[in-house]
Formats: sequence, structure tokens, C-alpha cells
Amino acid sequence: MISTFRASLGTWPVRGFFIVLVASFALWGIGDVIKLAGSSTWIAKVGDRAIEPAELDQAYRREMAQVARMLPAGQDPSVEIKRAVARQALDRLIGQTAIAGEVSRMHLTVPEESLRQTIYAMSAFRGLAGQFDRTKFETALRNNGLNEPRFLELLRGDLGQKQLMEAVRAGAAAPEMLTAQAFAHQSEQRAADLAEFPLSETQPPTAADEAALRRWHDNRSDLYSSPEYRKIKAVLLSAKLLAPSLSAAETAVTDEALQAAFERSKAGFTKPAKRSVQVILVQDPAQADALAAAWRAGADWNAMQEKARQAGGSGVELTDATEPEFPSPELGRAVFAATPDTVPEPGKSPLGWHVLRVSRAEPATVADFETLKPELRERVVAEKSADLIYDRANKIDNILASGAGLDELPGDLGVVPLAGTLDAAGNTLEGEPAPIPGDEALRGALIAAAFQQHQGDPPRLTEIALPGGGSAYYALAVEAITPPAIKPFETVKDAVAADVARDGVRKRAEQAAASMLAAIQGGQSFADAATVAGGQMPGGRMSGGQTHRTPLFSRAAPGEVAPEVAQAAFERKQGEPGMIETPAGFTVFVPVEVVSLDPKVDPVGYGQVRDGLARSVGDDLEQIYAAALRQRDGVQVNETLLNNFVRP
Repeated sequence: MISTFRASLGTWPVRGFFIVLVASFALWGIGDVIKLAGSSTWIAKVGDRAIEPAELDQAYRREMAQVARMLPAGQDPSVEIKRAVARQALDRLIGQTAIAGEVSRMHLTVPEESLRQTIYAMSAFRGLAGQFDRTKFETALRNNGLNEPRFLELLRGDLGQKQLMEAVRAGAAAPEMLTAQAFAHQSEQRAADLAEFPLSETQPPTAADEAALRRWHDNRSDLYSSPEYRKIKAVLLSAKLLAPSLSAAETAVTDEALQAAFERSKAGFTKPAKRSVQVILVQDPAQADALAAAWRAGADWNAMQEKARQAGGSGVELTDATEPEFPSPELGRAVFAATPDTVPEPGKSPLGWHVLRVSRAEPATVADFETLKPELRERVVAEKSADLIYDRANKIDNILASGAGLDELPGDLGVVPLAGTLDAAGNTLEGEPAPIPGDEALRGALIAAAFQQHQGDPPRLTEIALPGGGSAYYALAVEAITPPAIKPFETVKDAVAADVARDGVRKRAEQAAASMLAAIQGGQSFADAATVAGGQMPGGRMSGGQTHRTPLFSRAAPGEVAPEVAQAAFERKQGEPGMIETPAGFTVFVPVEVVSLDPKVDPVGYGQVRDGLARSVGDDLEQIYAAALRQRDGVQVNETLLNNFVRP
């Protein structure tokens, strides 16, 4: 064949073919090259700095990987999602480029030592001994699609931008007026009159006849349907599941490794001493002595708070606070020196004279290496397992990619096999949770994927990120699908009757609560309206027995008040009635007292609000500054290249 081809090269037909081929290349191939030579290759420009498509591609891939992990297992991102991620990645690069340009103009530099220390401090690059591990460093870069020069360039730029932005937000502070308003909103307390209509104390109506039950069943057939079931076969792989199958050599842990793990985690095992304390602050030492005497004589906390207000002071209660958390060092030392359930002599602090009583003392607990050894061993073995599963996952992925089934996986890879039938809630045919081992995140991902995958689709290995760090893997095959079906009335008659009775109870409680609300709105007092509502209830009394007034509660701490009721009470004006349904029934309420807390009563809380607002102001300053840099430099986006970046 080749010799025949060579012999034909000297003939005129073949020569003519090559002449046409060369002419075509000149007309189309070289023409395209010439056109490209005169066109823009950058995808965006910030001032005179260009962002090339390759740079966007790297940023896009990193952000796309994060988005893919947040999607339900087995679901691929749509073209719209990809385009949105690409534009978001480009916008982030534009902002970083604008800030990087300013860093360069201001000649801000990052010393090599700072760069090195930052890398060594990153936990992702540490080995079992707690030191920088070159292998882990290279593996982490490879998994994120980076090489070392590019990573160092990104990190150097990030540290330089951090220097600049820290200077921008250094003077961020919240205006006192805004802080006072935010504190007043957050600390506002209310008391309300409540009348509860619990379903548990409402008498059910007369039992419905069979015709009514059948109508209920027909109108709500979806409530009495068996769910879709899927028969699946799966394999699971995670560090936790792999650990029991490791050999003795693979799980061997030296005392040095345990000691290193202990040093890394020591802070988490050591708890500081804490105190719960009631503190009264006044400005006059004589008043402080009188208050201390009254407290020692047996006055309770409510009485002491009232006495403090009469003396022009305030009372504050701190729960489980460490010594540095107290608003002044003097007060903190006094609290931790006091004997619980006693009232020591008043003391002086920058806040004034304080009288205190420690209600609970929690001693410090210090980590003990010998006691923690079993837990430390489990952690180290888990870290080893995490390193091994990447290698196992690659082997499984290659085997499945070759067309093999789950049953053909070798038994030495440490996977956990699983087979059974379940519904979308993860329950078996018997209504019990399916026995799926591993972390809850792995269980949820597997169940979701089982109801997104088609029957007959080949299994593929899927990775998920675990909340506590690390990854887990699964592969599954859907073997059979049982569609949902309506259960016949005769088989669910008792359940239908129970549902009808519950609905009747709910309607009775709602009607009684609504009549009480209408009576209050008509001008009746809360107690009289409750009597009217009670007369409409079976037995001639209001369900729930009697009305009551709540103690003061706040938005963040509703106390004994149901969260739904507390939220609704803060949405009404003082004296304005309302009604709300809760899981237990219905509640009619009227806010009767509104208390605005003085910042001096809670200086710690006021400081937390001020600091939170200052952080928000700092964030706003960063955004405004970055936007100003972009506007000053000018931004150009090559929309043609960007639109072609993600193709359907």
C-alpha cells in the first residue's frame, strides 16, 4: 500500500491534489492566523493590566469545583450556572487586579520570611508530626490545579492586598447613634398577656361518618400514597469506614506522632475556668455597702435589681464567662476570687463600685495526654486513612471507568458494600431508616443520588466534601424503581379518621382564638374576651385553663415564650392584640410592657454590638475602595470571548 502511494506521488493527478490542498490552507488556515494576530486575546483589562483567558480558566475551575460540591449528588451544573460562575470568577479577578495594581503603585512588598511563615502555618500543609510536609504541600497544590510558582504568586498577591485593605479599614468605627439604635433594637424587652388554646386540651368533634371520611381520602389522596421506592446497590468509601479494614502496619502509630497530635490539639482539650455571676454597679461606695448588706440579709436578685435602680445603679448577670470576658480586669479578678453563693465586700473598678455574687463556678480543665491517648490514636489513624482513600478512590474510578460493575471491585480496596430498597426520605419498606453507614453527609448524598440517577446507568465514583473536613466517595447503581401508588381507603381508614378528628380539633381551637381576638379588637378587656372565648369551648371554658402574663423577654432570649409568639409580639405595638398558630395550638397575645435597656446596664453587650457594626463598616469601606480603584483604572471586558468561554 505504501509503495503504491509513493509511486503515485509523481503523477499529475496527485500533484494537482496537493496544489489544491496548499491553496486551501493558504486561504483558510493562514487567513485565520492573520485574523487572530490582529485581534485581542485578553478577556478583560483593568487599566493597562490584562487578564488572559488562561487565568480566568484557572479561577473558573476552582469556583466551579466548589459549586459542584454544593449541588445535589449526581446533578451536573447547567450552562446558566456555568456562565454565572464564569462571570463571577472574572469579576473577582477584576477586583483583585485593581487592588494588585494599587499595591504595586504604593510599592508594598511581602518579605520572603512572611511568605514562608504563612505557608508553614497552614494546617493543610502539615503532616502527622505537625510540621510542614512537602508531600502534602505538593498534593494540595496538584488537587487545586496549581503549581508552586503560581501558588506563591497568588499568596504573595493576597498578602499584599491584605496589607492594603487592613490599612483601609483600620479606622472603621460605628457612629454612636447607630450603635445605640442597634443595641436598643437588639436588647429591647417585652412582656405580654397570653391566652393559649392548645390542641391537646380541645375536645374533638363528633366522629365523621364513612361518607365524610371517603371524601377526605379522595380530596387528599397524596397523603395516603406509598412513596416511590428504589432498589439500589452501592459502595461507600471514607476515612471512617476505611479505618477498621487497615492492616496493623497501616494503623501503627508511634508515641512521637501521638505527642505531636496532642500538642496540635491541646488548646481544644483545655477549657478555662468560668463563672456565672450577678453584679450590681453603683457610683457611691456607701450605697454599695448598703446594697451588699441587703443582699447578705436574704434579698433575692429581682429585689436587688430594683434596689440598684433606686440607687441610680444597674444590675447585670453574666453566665459562664471567662476572666478576660469581663468588662474590666478589676471586676474579673474580684469575681474569680469570690467564694460562690457569698456576697464579698464591694470593690472598685473603672465602671464604678461593684457588688457581686457568684452563682456558679466551673473550674478549669487541663488536657491530660495519657487520658486522651485513645482519642488521639483515632485521630491519627483517621488522618492516615484520609491519605489512603485518595489512592483507593483512583483505583476504583479506573475500574468503573473500564465498564466493570460494583460486584467486580476487588475486596482489598476497603469499600463498604450496600444493597437494599428505600424511599426518598431514606426509609426502608418497613418505614425504618435505611442502615447506611458513614457520616450523615455521605448518607444524604447517597440517598439524593439514588433518586436522581436513572435505572441502568453505569455506576461512577462521586466525591463529596465532609463538613468536618476531608472527602468521602460513593458509587451506586439503580436496579429497580417502584412508582408511588394511592393506598385503598379500606387499608387507611383508621389513619383517615384520625386525621379528620385532628382537623376538627384544630378548627375548634382556631375559632375560639379568633373569637377572643375579635372581642379584644371590639374593645373588651383581655380577661373578658377570654371569658367569651371560653364560653364557646366544649365544657364552657377556654382551652388552656387561664390567661397569664409573661415575664420580660427579648428577641434573642424568648425564655418561656414560644419563639413564634415572641417574634409576633415584637411585630405589634404596645396594646395591639394579635393571634398566631404554634405547633401546640393557637395563642392570642397583647404586648403590655416595652422596656428599652440602658447601655450602662449591659456594657459587654453594648460593646459586642459596637464591634459588630465596626466590622460591617470596615467591610463597606473595603468594597467602596475596591470599586473606586476599578472606576479610576477603567475596566474593559471582551464580551465575545467571555460569551464563548462556556459553551453549551
